[in-house]
Amino acid sequence: MSVNFKKSGMLLMLFVALHCQSQTLPFYNPKLPIDQRVQDLISRLTLEEKVEQMMNATPEIKRLNITPYDYWNEALHGVGRSGTATVFPQAIGLGATFDTDLALRVSSAISDEARAMYNVAKTKGYNKQYGGLTFWTPNINIFRDPRWGRGQETYGEDPFLTAMIGTEFVKGLQGNNPNYLKTAACAKHFAVHSGPEKVRHEFNAEVTPKDLWETYLPAFQALVEAKVESVMCAYNSTDGEPCCANKYLITDVLRKQWGFKGHVVTDCGAIDDFYVSKDKGGHGIVKTQSEAAALVLKSGVSLNCGDSYKSLPQAVKDGLITEKDIDKQLAILLQTRFKLGLFDPMGSNPYDAIAPEVVNSKAHRELAKEVAQKSMVLLKNNGILPLKNDLSKYFVTGPNAASIEVLLGNYYGINPNMVTILEGITASISPASQLQYRLGAMLNQKSINPINYATGNAGDSDVTIVVLGVSSTIEGEEGDSLDSSTAGDRLDYNLPQNQIDYLKELRKTADKNPNDKKPIVTVITGGSPMNLAEVQELSDAVLLAWYPGEEGGTAVADILFGRTAPSGKLPITFPKSLNQLPPFEDYSMKGRTYRYMNEDPMYPFGFGLSYTTFSYGDIKVSSDRISKKDNLSVSVKVTNTGKVKADEVVQLYISDLVASVDVPNFQLANMKRITLEPGEVKEVEFTLTPEAFEMVNNKGNRVMEAGDFKIYAGGSSPMKRSFELGAPKMAEVLVTLK
Repeated sequence: MSVNFKKSGMLLMLFVALHCQSQTLPFYNPKLPIDQRVQDLISRLTLEEKVEQMMNATPEIKRLNITPYDYWNEALHGVGRSGTATVFPQAIGLGATFDTDLALRVSSAISDEARAMYNVAKTKGYNKQYGGLTFWTPNINIFRDPRWGRGQETYGEDPFLTAMIGTEFVKGLQGNNPNYLKTAACAKHFAVHSGPEKVRHEFNAEVTPKDLWETYLPAFQALVEAKVESVMCAYNSTDGEPCCANKYLITDVLRKQWGFKGHVVTDCGAIDDFYVSKDKGGHGIVKTQSEAAALVLKSGVSLNCGDSYKSLPQAVKDGLITEKDIDKQLAILLQTRFKLGLFDPMGSNPYDAIAPEVVNSKAHRELAKEVAQKSMVLLKNNGILPLKNDLSKYFVTGPNAASIEVLLGNYYGINPNMVTILEGITASISPASQLQYRLGAMLNQKSINPINYATGNAGDSDVTIVVLGVSSTIEGEEGDSLDSSTAGDRLDYNLPQNQIDYLKELRKTADKNPNDKKPIVTVITGGSPMNLAEVQELSDAVLLAWYPGEEGGTAVADILFGRTAPSGKLPITFPKSLNQLPPFEDYSMKGRTYRYMNEDPMYPFGFGLSYTTFSYGDIKVSSDRISKKDNLSVSVKVTNTGKVKADEVVQLYISDLVASVDVPNFQLANMKRITLEPGEVKEVEFTLTPEAFEMVNNKGNRVMEAGDFKIYAGGSSPMKRSFELGAPKMAEVLVTLK
């Protein structure tokens, strides 16, 4: 035993010696430049070790004291898939706030929680997937078609709004320290990617240069200019070339034209699609895994989500690439880990001090509630809202009233206190009041005419609050939406028929006494446009709640009972039917979104009602004739002409009246959220740079043409339907570009 003890002691001493020696290696020295540290580390790795460090789940390297690290983490609307975290409203809800400052505060809170969770896990020696500091967020694809199930992950259909919200989200995730990244953000999915989900691994998105540069690329360019750390290439092909080996997108645009210095990561398993034949659902452009891996690497992709890069050593042997090619991409990738401080002693990074108390803190819960309140869109109100909280009897019903699922959306964290809509309403009413709850209808029931005792409550309650809509079981990502036969896309634009049938029965019961008809308030959950024509007709008020996060029920109740006025605006157009749209597979913008749609939608982009009324005075401009080098100052007076304190999102649009090519009917140029007391007047000022008057020609070039432009200011987009639904009259002015 003494011999074994002696050997064990010697082994321990050897381990300690090696550990201490490894810690003195140059790549562990935070005083050295990062480039020098990266090159030192690479010089110490074998070819196989280099390759292992270029797949998302990197193994430890004991001799260098390098712990495992997994690049894959999610933070779409809170730290996702990793344990207890604040669950903020889904991204589409954040887009509906039209509030860039709010986006910055949300992502700053998320990165605080991420660092706190990472710091604690590090002390435990945990190195799990979804435990790192590299977040594959935000999704800045354009929600060009309401059928796309993942549109809920985006900030909507408008390139400007997406760029503005996305930029601030990146800033909050990455922090403002000059030496360290707080976390690393990722702009995805590059580029021209928004469905269909079912064929995304083989699909070829065909897009004109004009649409590419006018709609699909601006948000990516904005995030690159904001120094986003990484970019994820998409599964699909764009104009015939798979995105993860697309020379034009990655080399010509991202690297050369925009000067992107960070790393490019594949979507998960995307390299497999290169050697899976087209008849089996892939691109089928090469025959072997090593050919695919070599092609993607040489295209400028540093990180493989998946394990296809394991074949890179074989590709070196076959002469498809060189080890220097691997070193080049690994050097780019390792920069991120060094910027995060992952090779520095604990305590040298200011973010190492963030404690776990910030996770789901009171302040973060309040922020989650604020986002939910500001995101919800009032689509109809015949005067029934806001409700009194001391009515004799309330009836709460519907498939989503007590559902936690509809608070979450997709890519979510979990929380020990998820406030459902039923719970939020129940907590808000007077003890003198009664409240009845029955499910009443399943989310998507296929059976016909079940016995249902619930509807009778609608006839003897002062108000029925019915919570309908969809959940992530119906819409979302391929493989996640368990009740979807179309891979998470919503190819049927209607609500499930059983929900409409139930609402009709409620209406019939609520109206059974012609002299005492009872009101119905419908709350809709979901992350995409849907056919709400019958809901609009059958309801006295309609509130769109999105996927509102952990405080969703509280926020719904706050709005229903008037503790706060609704102020959300639609970040995407709701068409009346899919017949108003081009085919899903068509990536042309013609006829799509408020910018190119010529038909009247059900609900227009930018629309949302309030509990008060607003009026807009005349627009004042610094000059009605400007040159191509001038900034233009624009101001408009906004008055709260009602009796309720409320927020208004002042939206500024530009319309190019005469152009040599097709241009948008109008496009969002700026926005500002303001708060007005009853009777208060505020002058809202904007500055438009010359770039706001540029157009994109058919070659994809941004140019300026002399001519007349109309500038609009108001509480919605200038679509005619906005004013039919109750949006205030817009202010407008004509300016001439010389």
